[in-house]
Amino acid sequence: MPGHTDNEITVNAPVDVVWEVTNDLQNWPQLFSEYASIEILERVGDTTKFRLAMHPDENGVVWSWVSERTVDREGLTVKARRVETGPFAHMNIHWEYHPVSGGGTRMRWVQDFAMKPDAPADDAWMTDNINRNSRTQMALIRDKIEQLERESREPVTSQR
Repeated sequence: MPGHTDNEITVNAPVDVVWEVTNDLQNWPQLFSEYASIEILERVGDTTKFRLAMHPDENGVVWSWVSERTVDREGLTVKARRVETGPFAHMNIHWEYHPVSGGGTRMRWVQDFAMKPDAPADDAWMTDNINRNSRTQMALIRDKIEQLERESREPVTSQR
C-alpha cells in the first residue's frame, strides 16, 4: 500500500501572513529546522523548480533533491512533487490554508508517495517518519509565525 500522510495545525495568525511566510521559499532554511539550503532553479508563472538540501544526517550524508511547486494564491492551495525522486517512486504534496474564526489559519499538508523497492525504508516506515516530522515542522512554523505576529503588534517606542 502506498504511503499517505495528512497533518494539520492551526496558526494564530491571518491566512495572508501564514501564506506569505510559508511560501517564501528563499526563507525555508530559516523556517524549517531540517533544510540547510535552497537553490531556485526556475520560475515559470506560479511554478517554481528548486533544489532543497537537508542538514547532514548522523552519517554525514547530505540528502538533496529537486522539487516543483505550483501555488494557487486565490485558492489558497499548493501542489508540489519531487522531480528528482531519490528513494521515492513518487512524492506528491498538497498544502491548503483555511481561515478560521478568531483570525487564525488552519494549515494542512497531505503527502502521497511510494518508496522504490530498493529504498532503504518501506512505505510504512516512511509514513511514520513523515507524520512525525511534519508535526514537528508544523509546530516550529506555527511558533515562528505567531512570534512574528506578536512582534508586529508591539508598539514601537522612540528612544531619545
